[in-house]
Amino acid sequence: MTNGDEMAFEMALGMRAEAVEALLRQLLDGRVLSGEIARPDRLMAAIRHGVLNGGKRLRPFLVMESAALFSADGEAALRVAAALECVHCYSLIHDDLPAMDDDDLRRGLPTVHKAFDEATAILAGDALLTLAFDIIADEATALPAERRAALVLALARAAGTGGMVGGQMFDLAAERDQPDEAGIIRLQAMKTGALIRFACEAGAIIAGAAPDDRERLAEFGSAIGLAFQLADDLLDLTADAKQMGKATGKDEAAGKATLVALHGANWARGQLHGLVDLAHTLLEPYDDRAVLLKEAAKFVATRNN
Repeated sequence: MTNGDEMAFEMALGMRAEAVEALLRQLLDGRVLSGEIARPDRLMAAIRHGVLNGGKRLRPFLVMESAALFSADGEAALRVAAALECVHCYSLIHDDLPAMDDDDLRRGLPTVHKAFDEATAILAGDALLTLAFDIIADEATALPAERRAALVLALARAAGTGGMVGGQMFDLAAERDQPDEAGIIRLQAMKTGALIRFACEAGAIIAGAAPDDRERLAEFGSAIGLAFQLADDLLDLTADAKQMGKATGKDEAAGKATLVALHGANWARGQLHGLVDLAHTLLEPYDDRAVLLKEAAKFVATRNN
């Protein structure tokens, strides 16, 4: 891979983000859809505050690029990518609540419960989770019904009790329970990794690819999901709030168990290199088609915010 590949990735990430942002604006414009009664203005404003506030849109990028490996329908992939971003943003809104991580800033802006109130933030998150499944189930996501059903099932399991939500439960208990290395890896695979794994696996589902391809991309997602959290824990230790757009140093101050706290920053950097190598190896069967996904793995491990 070359500097040209890195530049191509940065351009593609920006272009994918713009496309997702445009679709999200359309989906959140307040229009009442068939089967709905009304969309409260304050609720819609809170949802837009929590979604249309920038961000790298990495998970949508992974959906669209993994689908592109198989020349899958780009519009369908875009809609699935937007659905996943709704789930991700819902999780951030709820994570920021006083009962969870109690954060005042997200991407340099007041969190939803600070800009509005706690009850509205809870409802905004609830609405976004529901909207995600609405988007995928809608016939506008022009895929065969069995593929839409497979996406709904995979996303539900990635986001639910055995995935992201369960991981947050383990995370809330981490200060008290002080999990060992295996427990930390399980927590991170669920809280952070599950949605990233789904993002990569989704491309194969959208394309109707072979089961081996679906599993290979899921494994790729697991590798970069762990890398993402390791990098995040390093940044929490080394970056400042302005750089990150949110409070930093909270894990260390709270005595929360992380792999970085357990083994140190140098160990974590070595692990990141190994995870990137694993991710690249998993993509070898796709040759040059996977260049941007390989760059995404590097980006996840070396990002500075």
